[in-house]
Amino acid sequence: MSWLSDIARPEIVALKPYEHASWEPHLERMHANELPWRSDADDSDAGLNRYPEPQPKELVARLASLYGVSKDQLLVGRGSDEGIDLLCRSFCRAGQDSILVCPPTFGMYSVMAHVQGAGVVTVPLKVNDGFALDVDEVLRQCTPNVKLLFLCSPNNPTGNTIPADVILHIANRVEGQSIVVVDEAYVEFSSFPSLVPQIEKVPQLAIMRTLSKAHGLAGARCGTLMANAEVISLLRKVIHPYAMTQLTVEAALKVLQPSQLPLMNERLAAIKSERQRLFEALGKLAAVKRVWPSDGNFLLAEFADPDRALKSSRAANLLIREVRAQVGLPRTLRISIGSPSQNDRLLESFK
Repeated sequence: MSWLSDIARPEIVALKPYEHASWEPHLERMHANELPWRSDADDSDAGLNRYPEPQPKELVARLASLYGVSKDQLLVGRGSDEGIDLLCRSFCRAGQDSILVCPPTFGMYSVMAHVQGAGVVTVPLKVNDGFALDVDEVLRQCTPNVKLLFLCSPNNPTGNTIPADVILHIANRVEGQSIVVVDEAYVEFSSFPSLVPQIEKVPQLAIMRTLSKAHGLAGARCGTLMANAEVISLLRKVIHPYAMTQLTVEAALKVLQPSQLPLMNERLAAIKSERQRLFEALGKLAAVKRVWPSDGNFLLAEFADPDRALKSSRAANLLIREVRAQVGLPRTLRISIGSPSQNDRLLESFK
């Protein structure tokens, strides 16, 4: 792990991971201090009286096939949040190292860094240039103590995608110094391809994906981190041994069955169609000053009176997201794309 030792925390590199009870499902279990009987209310396939399989092999294989990586390049955890947490804990020394973020963006990057005691370097997106990345400033601010660069693409809450060549340019410039983490939680809603195929050629690149959005499993909490096999091996030392609940594993395997993927694609098409309809309709309303194009399952809109818009949507029994506290978004709200009837009610409330 030579190249990684220069970036990761030395304590994690040297860490001997916890040894969980061995996983040998063909044998009867009397080694993990479990109850031998299932609850009468337990309708799971495997039984919740038993600990789940650490890094479930079938789920890892299914996700690796879905995303086009090898199994040793993939770690499955509790949503993307766990991936962010593992990266911060594995690469950032408290009080010494930092992450770099480009606000306005997903807030959990900074939260997890602060929990770890790491610093947060901010390079704001260029608001007047369609929230474009300030590449020169990112590279200037990426000092040797910046161990992780988090780039959300498509970005939440602005909806824009960072061009692949821009991300790869940054990754090549920080080789041997930092890990570039690309959060692709919304990539299925975009017309731009994933950067996952670049992992093989760019070891300092890590990609996060999730089943929460396009696959409709937000309540199950299942996310994937893909990176160079050495990075994944390091993170496996840190992740909890039984991170994935049995119910989550079973739900994910059912959703990832080949028979389910056509339905997912139908729903993706429906969201994209509604996104365009809502984009055009919002742009015609007097209450809306501006709507930004989006590659996600949401739209960012600037309102003449954001407080009134929030109150109107609540009166229609609908919640939209307050994001005005973020950098460069003083009068904006984020609207998740709903069903056609929900979108109609929202537009009516704004009138």
